[in-house]
Amino acid sequence: MILVTGATGSIGTHLVRLLLDQGVAFKALVRDGAKGRALGCDVVVGDFDEPDSLVAAMDGVDRLFLNAGGAQPVEGEQPMIRQQKAAIDAARAAGVSTVVKVSVWGAHQGGRLAEGAHWEIEEYLKAAGLGWSMLRPSGFMQNFITGAGAFTADGKLLDGFGGAPVSYIDCHDIAACAAALLTGSHGLGETYVLTGPQALTSAEIARELSAALGRTFGHAAVSPDELPAALRSEGLPAQFADDFAELCREVAAGSLAATTTAVRDLTGRAPRTFAEFLAANEEALRAGLLATTSPDA
Repeated sequence: MILVTGATGSIGTHLVRLLLDQGVAFKALVRDGAKGRALGCDVVVGDFDEPDSLVAAMDGVDRLFLNAGGAQPVEGEQPMIRQQKAAIDAARAAGVSTVVKVSVWGAHQGGRLAEGAHWEIEEYLKAAGLGWSMLRPSGFMQNFITGAGAFTADGKLLDGFGGAPVSYIDCHDIAACAAALLTGSHGLGETYVLTGPQALTSAEIARELSAALGRTFGHAAVSPDELPAALRSEGLPAQFADDFAELCREVAAGSLAATTTAVRDLTGRAPRTFAEFLAANEEALRAGLLATTSPDA
């Protein structure tokens, strides 16, 4: 029995569909019962901030898909550290054999925001005595669906990476890699960096969006040096703003530009191109991105 956490998220929804198609025994951990039932699978209601609910959710579980949110604009320790450690503790107590964890590309000791938080969780998992596999994906293609925070009001794609390319990956491919590890017998003790097949600049992303959706999307450069003041003006903590800007500088220096063969290695097929992602999600893009931005003048 597999337990899927983050089941209603960008990766989890794809993983649920893949496991349903494969006829694999699993259940989904959800906070909202109604959203969970809409997945069409067995669900258990629980919350990462309620350790007792995690213990109950692990009943009968052999393998765990661990995925729980990203960095939050808070002072002090990132909540994901406490939350995912609680899930690992519950898994160990329940006799779970294997955990497949979604981490982040570049996770390392002392890293900013998610990079440091995921490294700490990875180390905790490695020391827990469970079988483990780590998935470290590049930027999500799904981040372009709603356009929230990625576009100006007039439809320009914000580029805080100095024109550097990013090897964005479709969450469908992350889910496919997770499914391969959760249902197979390989990959234990391995860390996989997951990318799409190509690295694209913001200008190239804007051109592909324009061609796919029939509306012009420009792009606007934003210096990482300008980001902290802009983020603080929106009420975000100063340290979070500074850390986020530093991550953008890392991307501008090429930290997310490489591509890997991990998706093909795990699934036997190539990862989706950005054009294939756009074609598969055209309806959602029109309902999200086109509804929230105005044409570029």
